[in-house]
Amino acid sequence: MKKFLSLLLIAMLAIGMLAVAGCGGAEEEPAQQEPAAEENTISKLVVGSETAYAPFEMVDDATGDYIGFDMDIIKAIGEAMEVEVEIRSMEFTALIPALQNGQIDCAISAMSITEERSQVVDFSDSYFDAGLIIAVAADTEGIETLDDLKGKVLAAQIGTIGADACVAVKAEDPATEVKTYDHVGEAFMELQKGGADAVVNDMPVTAYYVKTEASDKVKMVGEVFQADDHYGMPVQKGDAETLTLLNEGLAKIKADGTYDEIYAKWFE
Repeated sequence: MKKFLSLLLIAMLAIGMLAVAGCGGAEEEPAQQEPAAEENTISKLVVGSETAYAPFEMVDDATGDYIGFDMDIIKAIGEAMEVEVEIRSMEFTALIPALQNGQIDCAISAMSITEERSQVVDFSDSYFDAGLIIAVAADTEGIETLDDLKGKVLAAQIGTIGADACVAVKAEDPATEVKTYDHVGEAFMELQKGGADAVVNDMPVTAYYVKTEASDKVKMVGEVFQADDHYGMPVQKGDAETLTLLNEGLAKIKADGTYDEIYAKWFE
């Protein structure tokens, strides 16, 4: 009898152990962790710019360095994001092709964000609001608006929205003549020597030119138009990493006051 009870006790213990094991089931898998945010892998930005568009980009005659509002902005972004910045000077019309073939990583050159350009490049967040203005010789009367430009000789920098505005005037009045130049300074010189009746260009650049180069020879007339003109930094289409870096850097320098300091330096 004792032997039977011992065997029964052993059998019950074995069944209990199996039951406990069965209730436990498979081991629970550890909770999946959220993937860590991707770290910036960019150590250097090659930046294209048309460096003859004061006060946004120009060459310091004494040092040969690239200076101006845009130059300070991109250098500040590089510092904020701990990225080396190399500036490559090129014609304005060469900037987008240079992005497309990989010669540069981005551009900063007072470039307006337009629907046409956005089809072939991606733009950063806007970093400056501009607008267009008409400039004429100091003794010119009777020109205030775009309608007043019909039938006149107009000058502008090639590839800009100022040139687009001149072409739009010519479309309404074929008697209008449009002259375009690689650099806006050439357009202003054409105006000063009497070869053009007006220059259509970005207001901040025109104001700076009048103030520093031709206050007694050139004047701005009328109201600023296309005031929704926003400058952005273009990158190659689909280059999300560079775009993110630029936007994060721009946000940082706006938040810490660096942007305001740069703006005051060049425009106040």
